[in-house]
Amino acid sequence: MCIPTIGDAVLHVTDLKRSYEQGGQTIHVLRGVNLSVAPGEIVALLGPSGSGKSTMLQAIGLLEGGFDGSIRIAGEEAARLDNDGRTRVRRESLGFVYQFHHLLPDFTAEENVVLPQMVRGAARADADARAKSLLTTLGLSHRLDHRPSKLSGGEQQRVAVARALANRPALVLADEPTGNLDEATADVVLVEFLRLVRGEGSAAVVATHNERLAARMDRVVRLHDGVLA
Repeated sequence: MCIPTIGDAVLHVTDLKRSYEQGGQTIHVLRGVNLSVAPGEIVALLGPSGSGKSTMLQAIGLLEGGFDGSIRIAGEEAARLDNDGRTRVRRESLGFVYQFHHLLPDFTAEENVVLPQMVRGAARADADARAKSLLTTLGLSHRLDHRPSKLSGGEQQRVAVARALANRPALVLADEPTGNLDEATADVVLVEFLRLVRGEGSAAVVATHNERLAARMDRVVRLHDGVLA
């Protein structure tokens, strides 16, 4: 697959660096990461535990500061925005799926998908319709009014996937999205995740250490010694 150039990339990361001070020593986690992701492309980010995959996604997702380099999301230089600007980009252009679903326990499956849409300004009726459509596509039409505690692990993660896609983000960032599931359930959830992301036309970067799951995606990059190969 041809690697996209800055002009046509949903995500364009240049020379991304992140270091920590620990015990009087400097720990270099990211040493100059470069990555471009095309519209609709799903990229697997491979690397062992502790390689810096989560740190890289947190930086790209504008969830933490303290890094150097350029991050362009949907054509906008996002790395140097203030807090309000970062919040706007996350709300308008990004969706997140984590290893643990982080659903709101007091809200139903449908309400968990409705809420981010209303935060962005959607009308309740439109948000309800969008939530029902996404959850139905993921096979949860019979679980719309169930709270997370009444859902299985796979069902909870499906709701998290629907929530991530609710606002039609240009880019979805997924950090070990099936890492908390058994192998059979992980396979099912990943297939549904990929199908939904492709159907929505979003791009995605999916961090994993599972080579077999990574092989299902459009392109694989590997994080090693703080750089991508």
